[in-house]
Amino acid sequence: MTTTSAAPTSPAESGSSGLQAVLLDMDGTLVDTEDFWWRAESSLLAELGHPLDESHRSMVVGGPMSRVVDYLIDVTGAPITAAELSVGINQRFTELLGAGVPLMPGARRLLAELSAQGVPAALVSASHRRDIDLVMHSLGAENFAFSVAGDEVTRTKPHPDPYLVAAARLGAEPARCVVVEDSPTGVRSAEAAGCTVLAVPSVAVIEEAPGRTVVASLEQVDLALLRSLVPARV
Repeated sequence: MTTTSAAPTSPAESGSSGLQAVLLDMDGTLVDTEDFWWRAESSLLAELGHPLDESHRSMVVGGPMSRVVDYLIDVTGAPITAAELSVGINQRFTELLGAGVPLMPGARRLLAELSAQGVPAALVSASHRRDIDLVMHSLGAENFAFSVAGDEVTRTKPHPDPYLVAAARLGAEPARCVVVEDSPTGVRSAEAAGCTVLAVPSVAVIEEAPGRTVVASLEQVDLALLRSLVPARV
């Protein structure tokens, strides 16, 4: 597993909270790249003679790529294999990242607050390592103990593996970690790992549920809120 910054921080609890770590998704959560994925997918299918309309967008948000390409081939009938479409989408997405990545409102402030208060944070994404490393130039690798990429785990989201790996590397209990996610796929992954979820929906709707809090924007999220989601004893 590749480390993108200095040595990991030890889990820390504070006050009446049992929060040990914050695990954050990347695309659509911290950086406004969900539109990049859609542009990569829709432009490639259009070139193949199978344009997509917006009704398909919520169905492909959050990956994983295997599910996305199977869905796109099924609904369009495009004459391309899943492997070829996957490679093409990833290449186009990486090209779009090269022009720079806008952060979601509130993301930079939240990362700065976690870092200043010594709260361990890890980036957990279904994106490939090369894409994460590009985005880190905008996010600041110093804000994370490490990052977990989708091509570095045997099973990526919606399986629990990425979040279980991140919690274990931080020495934290999954139940004492808050996961910040924007997609139903990511939420399923975090909940399957036993983590508390703070959802900030980007494209697809996410409903509130036990152990899950939903807010409209990262601008509503601060350390006090994150700590309030994990009781001192879980």
